[in-house]
Amino acid sequence: MIAIVGAGITGLALAHYLSTLGVECIVLEAAETAGGAIRTVNEDGRVLELGPQRMRTSRELDRLIGELGLEGQRIDAPAGLPLLIYHAGALHRVPMGLREALRSDLFGWRGKLRLLVEPLTGGARGDETVAHYLTRKLGREAYERVAGPLFGGLYASDPADMLVRHSLAGLLRELGVRRSLTRALRRRRGAGSAVVSFRAGMQTLTDALYARHRDRIWLSTRVHGVRLADGRVELETDRGTIEASHVVLTTPADVTAALLRDAAPEAAGRLARLQYNPLAIVHLHSDARLEGSGYQVSFGERLETRGVTFNANLFGRDGIYTAFLGGARHPRLVDLPDFRIAAIASAEFELVTGAEARVLRVSRTRIPAWDRSWKALDGLELPPRIHLAANYESRAGIPGRVVRARQLAETLAARLS
Repeated sequence: MIAIVGAGITGLALAHYLSTLGVECIVLEAAETAGGAIRTVNEDGRVLELGPQRMRTSRELDRLIGELGLEGQRIDAPAGLPLLIYHAGALHRVPMGLREALRSDLFGWRGKLRLLVEPLTGGARGDETVAHYLTRKLGREAYERVAGPLFGGLYASDPADMLVRHSLAGLLRELGVRRSLTRALRRRRGAGSAVVSFRAGMQTLTDALYARHRDRIWLSTRVHGVRLADGRVELETDRGTIEASHVVLTTPADVTAALLRDAAPEAAGRLARLQYNPLAIVHLHSDARLEGSGYQVSFGERLETRGVTFNANLFGRDGIYTAFLGGARHPRLVDLPDFRIAAIASAEFELVTGAEARVLRVSRTRIPAWDRSWKALDGLELPPRIHLAANYESRAGIPGRVVRARQLAETLAARLS
């Protein structure tokens, strides 16, 4: 039997694929509900996402949605919605290619000339930071005003503290970047996947996985430790000792480190060093009539807001806008009381958009930073029967988690056959 610790999207998808392959498994979840970071609430008929606001489709994700019978509940965002950047007191469209960049008022003539020489610059180097790489490739204007805020916003991190080999290298491979970023983006233009959600929110996906495999998922079951014994794995839980042939840990790095303290102390020490960025999420309601999918804030602007998602435009969520504040650049912001965070979010939304907004809800989360602390994972070794599958050890994002779950399920099934 395979024991899976954590009933977030990775753990649930892994249970789904293992079951499809005929492998016995059990999922142990400390919380009273499944879903992990994916959580949707409905307040006064409004759908509010407390975790991921949307996801991009992939072949694997489309197949999973079909297997769960969720096609009729899926919502696709309108194609072609522009992404915006707030810079120098105004919202600007993010240029999606070199020609658009040369016409954009985001950059001065020096910045545009610098973009023209990008194809002549070299590829990523050794332990180069994302900030250094993007500045060297695109120039300082393009980095500080567009590329840095967009990439850093994915992790609420500071690109100056992120290494290319840990955080950006996978995306560069996916885009087919060998030397030139602008040429790779031009080749990929129009090939982007659809942005989707569900009518009742993102939690529809994890709820469906839980409903499909309810008999294998133990909620309110905390795992206190993992140890190796006579060719098997033992898990100490609220319900007693559970024996398994393999265990997969899908929990956050610090939780995983605590679980591995006895079974793999060296690995536990490394995992405990990984940093997470604290983030405040503020749901706003506004009568604003804004074009686009959302905006990020360029570096140098004196705002606490990192970005805002336009749920109203993406999925017809009536008047809903979701602001993200804090992160690596302002980590203490989440320590403020809700009313202070709410006031900052609504005031800055009005400053940027010119429209008033009413605060609906304030919540907090944390996400893997993928910063220099990820050096701790270099050369990480685990006992053969213990496996990691989480958004800090492989590709983040829901499509990436689903692919990781399927690949690991196939690997485990092959070992047990």
